[in-house]
Amino acid sequence: MAFDYKKEYKEFYMPKGTPSIVNVPKMNYIAVRGSGNPNDEGGEYKQAIGLLYGIAFTIKMSKKGDHQIDGYFDYVVPPLEGFWWQYGTAGVDYADKDSFQWISVIRLPDFVTKEDFDWAVNEAAKKKKQDFSKVEFFSYDEGLCVQCMHIGSYDDEPATVEAMHLFLEKQGYVPDITDQTPKCAIESSSGRFYRRMHHEIYLSDARKVAPEKLKTVIRHPIRVKG
Repeated sequence: MAFDYKKEYKEFYMPKGTPSIVNVPKMNYIAVRGSGNPNDEGGEYKQAIGLLYGIAFTIKMSKKGDHQIDGYFDYVVPPLEGFWWQYGTAGVDYADKDSFQWISVIRLPDFVTKEDFDWAVNEAAKKKKQDFSKVEFFSYDEGLCVQCMHIGSYDDEPATVEAMHLFLEKQGYVPDITDQTPKCAIESSSGRFYRRMHHEIYLSDARKVAPEKLKTVIRHPIRVKG
């Protein structure tokens, strides 16, 4: 049976419908950065999703080709995720989707090295005759966070976020989302920059599931109050 990250790491992918605190270890991802409204047909976000899955399935199906990845085991491609922010906005303004900045990601199995990733990018570009230059190998050490399962439309997330923050206050923590200015950033080990950001993990396919039934993990970075 294929290894399923959602089932094997339920603490990260299947939280309860009430807020909880979790310490998220460093993970590697396939990533594409962009900006703009994710709902725009033919927009940058939807193009990014195609790029992510192109690489994800090239790696998954490498077992059938000449490039054999050391330590490979059969697995279910992990769910789509996204890190989101808006410059000059505290939290997330769901009414102004055009101002979204985002890093859309899919988790990589630990056995995938940067060299394996680079092979997959070249292989996908060759086979699909498509430009994958926007795709990057992204390492992110998320650390201490609060998270909660949100059931319903993405536009209804503010109620879940409010419940998460009220929970934090009672536990002696505060949100630690990085100040949303272009210059406020943290350098990653790869030399790229990232923030502590609003994080969503999409457990439902919005093309097939009614908005009121969508399952989304919402995660915010936190720190001890004071």
